[in-house]
Amino acid sequence: MAQVVYRDLSPLVAMVYRQVKRWMGARSRLVSTVLNPLVWIIFLGLGWGSVFSGTSFSRLPTGIPVPPGLSISDMIQRYFNTIFGGVDYLTFMVSGMASMTVFMGSFIGGLSVIWDKQFGYLKETLVAPASRKLVIAGRILGDAIITTLQGLIVVLLGLALAGGLRLTGIPIAIVYLFISALAFSSLGVIIALKLTSVEGFQMLINLLTMPLMFMSGVFYPFTTMPDWMKVFAQFNPLSYTVHSVRYWLTGADVGLYPMSPVNDLIVLALVGSAMLWLAGVMFEKTSIEE
Repeated sequence: MAQVVYRDLSPLVAMVYRQVKRWMGARSRLVSTVLNPLVWIIFLGLGWGSVFSGTSFSRLPTGIPVPPGLSISDMIQRYFNTIFGGVDYLTFMVSGMASMTVFMGSFIGGLSVIWDKQFGYLKETLVAPASRKLVIAGRILGDAIITTLQGLIVVLLGLALAGGLRLTGIPIAIVYLFISALAFSSLGVIIALKLTSVEGFQMLINLLTMPLMFMSGVFYPFTTMPDWMKVFAQFNPLSYTVHSVRYWLTGADVGLYPMSPVNDLIVLALVGSAMLWLAGVMFEKTSIEE
């Protein structure tokens, strides 16, 4: 019985193995996995972290009282920590970078679909005597595993730079990252199945990812956004990833209604299931000529 089940799932297992093996064999992708988020953390996190720090202010403007027992820098630092949910800016941003890494990395899977179109591998999977839904699900699952590992690497790097991250929250945060990776990898495949040009895919993804990234709370809290941006942020799936991962990694609860750890999980699970189902339906309808 177990052997029959394994044979039924063999297309899925084979595609997961292929995607993970390709990633491990591509040294450039392994290096960029570490360097890209590290550059963001160093130049943006450390740079802006000094701006949102009480040590950057030597004195307050005339007329602003300082409570007894507090220095000016302590007072300003307390204010900034309140804005960022009780943590410093570097910790705030590093916890969001894990979500951004998963989000951006997920679309590379869609790019590989276009490459496979050009080199003929996609046609081989289309004519293979296997369930198309299992084939594309295996591909998406493999990409989700890869991008989740990339997010974990960012978290581990952040532990060395940001003192506010909590080790105990990492396992739960990884669950949210994995579900998000499934959703965004599925979206990348859905877009790629309708395109034939690498350049066109990259242009479309840039137009899509940049607004979603800046309206997700990665770099600044939702509470500081203009009202119109808050509306868009509530309908942005990445917002729920950022909020939940940051909550479990730092304890900071900086979100909008209806964001909460439970609601975040429900939203991400629904979006992930819908995207995965839609990717399967579209792949089943894909013809060899496309």
